[in-house]
Amino acid sequence: MIKTTVHDPIQKTTRVDPPHAHRTRRVGLMAGWGDYPLVVARAMRRQGLYTCCLGVVGHADPRLAEVCDDFRWIGLARCGRAIRYFKQHGITEVTMAGKIFKVRLFKRGGWLRHLPDLRTVRMFIPHFWTRRKDCKDDTLLNAVVDEFASEGIHFGPATDYAPELLIGHGQLTRRKPSENQLKDIEFGWQIAKELGRLDVGQSVAVKNQAVLAMEAIEGTDQCIRRAGTLCPSGGFTVVKTAKPQQDMRFDVPTVGMKTLKTMVEAGARVLAVEADRTIVLDRQELIDFADSKGLIIVAMGRGQGSEASGQLYAANKFAG
Repeated sequence: MIKTTVHDPIQKTTRVDPPHAHRTRRVGLMAGWGDYPLVVARAMRRQGLYTCCLGVVGHADPRLAEVCDDFRWIGLARCGRAIRYFKQHGITEVTMAGKIFKVRLFKRGGWLRHLPDLRTVRMFIPHFWTRRKDCKDDTLLNAVVDEFASEGIHFGPATDYAPELLIGHGQLTRRKPSENQLKDIEFGWQIAKELGRLDVGQSVAVKNQAVLAMEAIEGTDQCIRRAGTLCPSGGFTVVKTAKPQQDMRFDVPTVGMKTLKTMVEAGARVLAVEADRTIVLDRQELIDFADSKGLIIVAMGRGQGSEASGQLYAANKFAG
């Protein structure tokens, strides 16, 4: 057994490595908010990969320092420093995991509050200052990916390291959706797909085939809470889908316990997600919780026709 001490100006961790601590394949992880980065880091470790992780300040879980071989905190607007870090560690393959709260960039002071380095400033001048380019999620993330690629550092999907997180077709819970709920799922699917096509959001809350709330920059949980405020009688349906043009390297739809707890608090009854393109964290715990609260969760397939048609796998499988 080899003892490894990881030093960091903020976090210092001592960890005992497994016998394969001499691993030669090195991978990088850029970690945002939530449990997803931890799950990915643990999967990398099980596979014997030497993992170097940058945790975004104010987002990442400090426990990553206990899982990764090397861990450093980094500011949200320090792309230049991130590139230098990975190059110094001989990293050419990197993945992103976890949510970045983009809304913080639109607070008073915006980017300047995050003390961006010169490389980040140059990279985002067309987006935040000259406005020659938009600030959609895909646009900003692709700008980051292209900047790293120019230095020989390439991003891949985090699900390549933990493919078991992608949910397959089927019904997760004991309770099945009613005929009216299936209609709401199909209606919400069409709206969510159109939101994704426009790169606005991934989720929509509906009831009786009427839209209660649509996700934008605030995120899924706030969308659900807003729907609960507007529909105090509850019983509504939440549909969360991938974008038609979904890049699996980033911003993959993710569902965890926090989503379900928010649904319970807001009065939602049904959650429909897209099979094979949605990450489900803590699956068994999530299913047990949903069953105990009488929630319905289904994973539906993409339609055989156009993406926007929303023809559901669930409508054939679960009705009756």
